[in-house]
Amino acid sequence: MKIISFNPFRTIGMKNVTYIKPENMFKEIEKIKEADLILFPEYWQVNSLVYGLKKNIFPNIDTFHLGHNKVEMTRVFLATFPENVPYTRIMASNDSSFDIIEEEFGYPLVAKEIKSSMGNGVFLLKDKKELKEYIKTNETLYIQEYLPIDRDLRVVYIGNKVVSAYYRIAEEGSFHNNIAKGASYSFENIPLKAVDLVDRMAKQLGINHAGFDIVEVDGKFYVLEFNVLFGNEGLKEQGIRAEDYIYNYIVDNNPNKPTFPGIKRKVIS
Repeated sequence: MKIISFNPFRTIGMKNVTYIKPENMFKEIEKIKEADLILFPEYWQVNSLVYGLKKNIFPNIDTFHLGHNKVEMTRVFLATFPENVPYTRIMASNDSSFDIIEEEFGYPLVAKEIKSSMGNGVFLLKDKKELKEYIKTNETLYIQEYLPIDRDLRVVYIGNKVVSAYYRIAEEGSFHNNIAKGASYSFENIPLKAVDLVDRMAKQLGINHAGFDIVEVDGKFYVLEFNVLFGNEGLKEQGIRAEDYIYNYIVDNNPNKPTFPGIKRKVIS
């Protein structure tokens, strides 16, 4: 089985995997054509690999397309799990948007840039001035109701199952729950209903590599988004190697059941 990785940092420890820099894709096109599986291509490569070269990729095409931005994932959540989505409006930036947002949401409200991660591009807007500035600087408006939370739950799904779940608790007085913004971890009292929700979502949507962000308000669970290339810091805190789960998933889903010299299939739950 010939495997190519475009991201060596996410496939560390996998022997007999050939690394190619994404920018060298077309220089190495013959090697790519011969490959049985492509790991972690960049988004700009995905359509050429899947639709042009008919290659199997990991994460899969469903994960890449739905996870491309907040608009794509929110719309599919609304179609499949509407009761688990905070009240959200996605609209064009125009003269009528300001009045609609004020009337439907009031203040404070949450506004997001449609492509962002690690807490960047997520804003708590408290007044007219901040809303007008957001509208002025974004062509597509993504507005969400404000939920009174001080933490969220990161649920990591790899292959065909949840492999980890942990709280990210915001610093006192902070709006963001992201570790990159100073939040802390907690691995205690993880609600099984949230884990089950992510498992059902991922299976329904065909997602096989994502970090879901879930929040709980008054006993109800809401999905905010998922990240295809999520941070591994929380997994490392638990002694979990994401690449082991990826490897086992690849082995289990290949009919020839390949083995790679130097790597033994790990028994992990």
